[in-house]
Amino acid sequence: MKTNIRQFFIPLFLAIMAFSCRKTLDSINHDTTLTNVAPVEYLLTGAERSAMDIIYNAGASVDGYIGMEYAQYWSGAQSETSSRYLLDEGANGTIWSLYNGPLINLNQIITINNAQAGGPNPNQVAIVQVLSVWLYELLTDIYGNVPYSQAGQGTGNLTPAYDDSHTIYDSLIAKLDASVAMMDSSREGFKSGELYYNGNIAQWKKLAESLKLRMGIRMADADPAASKAAVEQAVAAGVMQTGQSGPDLSVRNGDDALFPYEAAAPYQIPYNASLRALTFFLASSTLINFMDTLRDPRLPLYATLPVAGGSYVGKPYGINMFSDDFNVYSEPDSFPPRTVFLPDFPGILMTYSEVQFDLAEAAARGYNVPGDAATYYANGVRASMAFWGIGSDTAVQAYLLRVPYNSDDWRDCIGTQKWLAFYMQGMQSWFERTRLDFKQPGGAPLFIAPIAGSLDPNVSLVPYRLTYPVTEATTNAVNYQKAAAAIGGDTKGTKLWWNKQN
Repeated sequence: MKTNIRQFFIPLFLAIMAFSCRKTLDSINHDTTLTNVAPVEYLLTGAERSAMDIIYNAGASVDGYIGMEYAQYWSGAQSETSSRYLLDEGANGTIWSLYNGPLINLNQIITINNAQAGGPNPNQVAIVQVLSVWLYELLTDIYGNVPYSQAGQGTGNLTPAYDDSHTIYDSLIAKLDASVAMMDSSREGFKSGELYYNGNIAQWKKLAESLKLRMGIRMADADPAASKAAVEQAVAAGVMQTGQSGPDLSVRNGDDALFPYEAAAPYQIPYNASLRALTFFLASSTLINFMDTLRDPRLPLYATLPVAGGSYVGKPYGINMFSDDFNVYSEPDSFPPRTVFLPDFPGILMTYSEVQFDLAEAAARGYNVPGDAATYYANGVRASMAFWGIGSDTAVQAYLLRVPYNSDDWRDCIGTQKWLAFYMQGMQSWFERTRLDFKQPGGAPLFIAPIAGSLDPNVSLVPYRLTYPVTEATTNAVNYQKAAAAIGGDTKGTKLWWNKQN
């Protein structure tokens, strides 16, 4: 696994640089003995890594300042503006760079495949399509309507139209079906360079169906019939069956889709504590208080004890750092643990625990799945515990007795445990927070509004989406204005189509 990243990192850079210069240099000087197209293996490695680098970027602006704070796992330690919903446009632009980075690479792999004399390699095309589904779903879940049918063309189309988010969902589900249909485990796919599953087609099929399950559940309140069909089809075809035990990927032992960052530079997860202590975030009191009440054994893996000692202390969410309350609340507080800032902590695309919680919700809604909600719910908890290294069956069983499944309160039971299992997947957790609108089991509030108030007049408790990058209003003005009007206004308070039923 470690050799794979190193093998492709430098050649990947050189190949992409050569490809980017091709149009200019072809007419001047072209050595016909050398390839002028980046090998598909290098393009794939680049797409897989750059996508994760964007999510877990060095400034922590995407999964940290947006995802982990909007999900209310963390509070800002040095600045509270993100917790109070002032969107950093640098972070916003970083997300949008999925278009001109990994999606360009993925489209180029398909272009190269289509140009092959013997026709495209179906396994390569299928893997690329599954990755593109993941990225487009992420984009449309963040913004709503986004460029899709005209996207990924680079300089071929600098002003792509925005597609309707619901229509994008329908297309992505169809693309997953088509991808699974063309996968053939008896044929070779990528010879190397595929770092999630080392090219294992059986596992890619399960990931494709698991993504279909995720999308089906996400639209359950907005389009029940389509949701039920997607979920039941995915389950019948085969979703993830096992999870990773511990986030150390030196030994892969499950179906979780995890990107294998390494301990050595430059192959590390971008936001890591290998060279300096990371003090931008504190664990929120929302997380600490809830886990402490449940005596959750994952708490030492989600937060540290204060340096001065004593109990875990979370920082209340959204304090004005210039107020008198700031000094009162900020010391002593618990930081996120060093474990999640290790340079080889994996980039998380999807896990088996999420699949089990999705199945629990499907069963609770009466979908035709081969199991009951309580069993899936318990499996989700166990899978999350295993991922974080809680190996004691006695401890896990005791915890499940403290957090029993209640069919009359399924939304809160599943929502809270799925939220805990989503730790370090801030964006996905934020989506589920707004969609399920869950509380603590029994109905007591879990989340709070920013204590000092929101800095966005359109949002009080939590944003439902991000506003489009400000550059879109000038560089793609006509399509931007159409998209803003179509979704009901380009504000963070505009609900997306799949959470309008709440």
